[in-house]
Amino acid sequence: MRAVVQRVSQASVTVDGAVVGEITRPGLMALVGVTHTDTAAEAAKIARKLWTLRILEDEESCSDTNAPLLVVSQFTLYGDARKGRRPTWQAAAPGPVAAPLVDAVVEELRALGAEVATGEFGARMSVGLTNEGPFTVVLEV
Repeated sequence: MRAVVQRVSQASVTVDGAVVGEITRPGLMALVGVTHTDTAAEAAKIARKLWTLRILEDEESCSDTNAPLLVVSQFTLYGDARKGRRPTWQAAAPGPVAAPLVDAVVEELRALGAEVATGEFGARMSVGLTNEGPFTVVLEV
């Protein structure tokens, strides 16, 4: 499982002109990708990592400051463009595998006490954010 995590002052996801998820104060935006071999254990591990990752202002985490997170599924994190100019998505898990695991990340974060907004799995989403720093980290578990 992979996540691209950005420290943001705000972020939102829009589907068909309607906001489906947003955070309106400083927190983290996490694009989460799933591969074929991922399990609920990896989902729980990456959720704990997101919750305790010390990349907010003054090296604090969401768990330290109760900062919100916006979690969006992102199959393209497993794209491979090493050959040619057109990426292959073979390493990305199909929707029936990936959707429950992205949901498991969100559920685990909420169980830890996090305020979590989400995108809409499989939808064509417009993601807007203000990256603070800028600060972006890639996580892999």
